[in-house]
Amino acid sequence: MIRSLSAPQLAFDIIVATLCVLLRSVLPFDSPAGWIMLLLMGAALAIRRLSPAIALAVAWAGAIIQMSGMLPPDAANLAILAVLFATARYGTPLVRRLGLASAIVGAVIATLYFLATGFTVALSTASAFVDAIPQLVFALVFSLGASLAVLVLSWTVGLLVRTADLARDNRRAAELSAREVAIEQERNRIARDMHDVVAHSLAVVIAQADGARYAAAANPDAAQAALATIATTAREALTDVRGLLAQLRHNQGPAPHPVLADLSALVQQLRDAGLGVDFVERGERPPVATAQQLAIYRIVQEALTNALRHGNATGNVGLQLEWGEAGASIVVRNRLRGGAEVSSTTGHGLTGMQERASLVGGSLHAGPEGDEFVVSAHIPLATAEAVS
Repeated sequence: MIRSLSAPQLAFDIIVATLCVLLRSVLPFDSPAGWIMLLLMGAALAIRRLSPAIALAVAWAGAIIQMSGMLPPDAANLAILAVLFATARYGTPLVRRLGLASAIVGAVIATLYFLATGFTVALSTASAFVDAIPQLVFALVFSLGASLAVLVLSWTVGLLVRTADLARDNRRAAELSAREVAIEQERNRIARDMHDVVAHSLAVVIAQADGARYAAAANPDAAQAALATIATTAREALTDVRGLLAQLRHNQGPAPHPVLADLSALVQQLRDAGLGVDFVERGERPPVATAQQLAIYRIVQEALTNALRHGNATGNVGLQLEWGEAGASIVVRNRLRGGAEVSSTTGHGLTGMQERASLVGGSLHAGPEGDEFVVSAHIPLATAEAVS
């Protein structure tokens, strides 16, 4: 029943109501009922936003006292319009219904009160009443129409303002929800990129470090080459991570992404890390959109990185990239390490590959097949118009 108002809002309403009461009190009333009515209307005006229900009850009390004292319509009655507006603008569903009912019933009562006080002579005798029937009918219709128009219009304006505010709040909520979804999608994208960069780079660094450690005594040149590869890979990873962190800090656009032309360098990097890769590309490579190029690169990168980390190091990894009218097909096969148990449903890497494929409308399956772990993906290609 009591709404929450800020101190400035409450102070404003009280000051406005007080000024209205003071301005009306310049003209005196003939009876104490007039002063009581004025104070009640002023109180209703002051609390119309704080409690529309109480304000409506106080305004009705003032109107009843006014009619009981047979007082004519007064400027103080304008407070009723503000109260009706407040019931529709700020009130609960029950208060809004009571406000509309008050507007209709008040219009009827005001009309009857006007006729009773304005036609006392015509109502004094039967003959005078009969002669005044045309005037009474006209006054009844005109007064009722005017009263309904003024009172119901005040309530309707309040309802329209309330509806406009609700629509604006809904738009803001929708915009906020869309912004949160966009932020979550961007966060997931950066997380995928971070995982791809860090996991791949660390896998190469670990493999090279192990090789350098074993070859340090017997083959210093091989150890030096391994250390050089570690340094190069770490620098490239550091550059990529800095780019991703810059996007987080400064809300920059996406950093440059690897493309299909970088596949050969990726394969060579993994070969340098000790992973045998048999890369076969079939078909003529068509124009490929950037999103599809990134998806293909990241899927190949993650699949080869998993083979380096978890696969059998004695066997080569088969990488097949085939181009067709329906899109690109990717198949990566590597022998499982002896005694290893592989799950196709857990791990950020497998989840990331599946997300990469689904984001461009493709599909991916990863799991053990006999003594091999196979990653197979299909990436549909955009039309030539979309690529251009």
